[in-house]
Amino acid sequence: MSMFPVLMASEPVNVNEFQELARRALPKMYYDFFAAGAEDQHTLRENVEAFSRIMFQPRILVDVSKIDMSTTILGYKISSPIMIAPTSLQKLAHPEGEIATARAAAACNTIMVVSFMATCTVEEVASSCDAVRFLQLYVFKRRDISAQVVQKAERYGFKAIVLTVDTPRLGRREIDIKNKMVSPKLKNFEGLLSTEISNDKGSDLEALASEIFDPSLSWKDIEWLKSITKLPILIKGVLTSEDAIKAMEVGVSGIIVSNHGARQLDYVPATISALEEVVQAVGGRVPVLLDGGVRRGTDVFKALALGAQAVLVGRPVVYGLAAMGEQGVRRVIEMLKDEFEITMALSGCPSVKDISRSHVRTERDRLRSML
Repeated sequence: MSMFPVLMASEPVNVNEFQELARRALPKMYYDFFAAGAEDQHTLRENVEAFSRIMFQPRILVDVSKIDMSTTILGYKISSPIMIAPTSLQKLAHPEGEIATARAAAACNTIMVVSFMATCTVEEVASSCDAVRFLQLYVFKRRDISAQVVQKAERYGFKAIVLTVDTPRLGRREIDIKNKMVSPKLKNFEGLLSTEISNDKGSDLEALASEIFDPSLSWKDIEWLKSITKLPILIKGVLTSEDAIKAMEVGVSGIIVSNHGARQLDYVPATISALEEVVQAVGGRVPVLLDGGVRRGTDVFKALALGAQAVLVGRPVVYGLAAMGEQGVRRVIEMLKDEFEITMALSGCPSVKDISRSHVRTERDRLRSML
């Protein structure tokens, strides 16, 4: 008999166990929407599995009686290098949606990146609690709508814009097509844009995206974005050194190595596999963050050892939200922090600045040592 149901009968002891709780709590259509990736879901699996191929090289006999996990992102101090990734439509996971997640982020003293496609408005999230938060942005065909939401976020105290750059079209998410995924109302666009689209052939979300997303978005448009906001701009969706160099040239304030949670183009590399190439191209000029596949505190450590300043966590946060609301999100972040703290101690790193490339050994390192 499997141990799994016995474990699940008690409180979850790690982040992965929240996924099963979320699966039980949610209607199949909504669980599938959050859990699934594009097409064969190869990259979805690889985002998680690639972490497991990185080994530790711990240092012994280091004084780790005091562990400091805190770090700084764009000048804002956070309790650990674990941030909350932008995930859309959070009211499908829990009635309080993004407000519950925002409160959990504030309680954990970390930064939440609020999705442009949120089910709560910028105003609602801003007034829910006092915290540093960023806004994730899609550029629509109607630029005026994107501009209005950005300027509203700036007025309501958001501290940075995270421009998603990997979505000229929505990736082919076959489970949403099969389920005929229905998109809820997007309150940020009420009075600006109709988001009610009926699509007999499959996912409403796919139909909506093709109607509103701007597939002509290109590097020159970063200049346009800079012209409408004073906020720093990070770009999310970089996987190559070539694009990292271009991002430097257009003057972004940060880069997020991301494959959109494996929901866009299948068979792109896992983000942890692409991270080091991007970090080397950037050369410390701006912060590099990583999102995708983080399920353990050990994953956080591995990302920092390979040059990330912080990680962003998406699906586990939504699973915590679905299972237990605000409390579930807090539990997920605290679990990851606790595991990260133990990993730091056992690796001989009293602070995040002590985490170095020499603390990990990648597949590439092993191959090089054989030559």
